[in-house]
Amino acid sequence: MAMNSTTVASGSYGKLIVDGEWVTNVYGVEISGEVNYEEIKRSGTRAVGHKAMSVSYSGTIKSYHMNNNFTKKIRQISDDTKGAYFTELIVAVEDPEAKDLASEKIRVKGVQFTNIPVINFEHGSPLEQELQFVCEGFEEIKI
Repeated sequence: MAMNSTTVASGSYGKLIVDGEWVTNVYGVEISGEVNYEEIKRSGTRAVGHKAMSVSYSGTIKSYHMNNNFTKKIRQISDDTKGAYFTELIVAVEDPEAKDLASEKIRVKGVQFTNIPVINFEHGSPLEQELQFVCEGFEEIKI
């Protein structure tokens, strides 16, 4: 069966929602989990087995810098009287042509940012930023 190219999901329909607001300057989100294995020695063989022991999640948000509202929340950890910014993200890809096959909406739980955006620029270029974070897990949201 030939592939129908119109059903390939397009990242152009991706959205990031933080604190109930669609963050329209975001152009990329990546979240992944890393499975941590413990080596298990087994008698009668040189081959080492592996037992899944934990999973850790992390991600990156790529965006154009339009204002300081979001970065001020992340920077609050620099103030010794405040803790880390702790939030949830809603990430969705809802391509109308691939809606039944590839659309997804994910709630990302326990998000904490691992880098503090202070300032950066490059002459002649739009201001961009990459925000790395760790999170405690995710769940699928029914579309």
